[in-house]
Amino acid sequence: MTNLRWLKWATAKHFRNKGLQVHMRSIKLGNVAIDGEVEGKGWKMALELKTPRDDITRGIGQLSEALAYGYDQVAMVTTMRAAQGIDSKVFDKLGLVLLGVNSKGEVKQVYPTYGV
Repeated sequence: MTNLRWLKWATAKHFRNKGLQVHMRSIKLGNVAIDGEVEGKGWKMALELKTPRDDITRGIGQLSEALAYGYDQVAMVTTMRAAQGIDSKVFDKLGLVLLGVNSKGEVKQVYPTYGV
């Protein structure tokens, strides 16, 4: 399974296990597209998945645009190893969530450090 398919599968499973609706498909927002969204009661979170070879800076721009288009929360999802190497300053300043997927397919919140 490719990294992107693995990230999609693990992320969808994680949020569905929490009883949330997950839509893992490209969603166009203005000049960008995000990889998916999660819906709960009265809120929506945009998801952008990035493999270790993808452009993290571009992903931050995509998430910023999702906030501008009305999403209540946004999260970048990548491998755990890649997530641990990302400087959290931008995530802190913009209020973004960073999720990491480990080799067992478990999704963990890397930033902010409290649970999803």
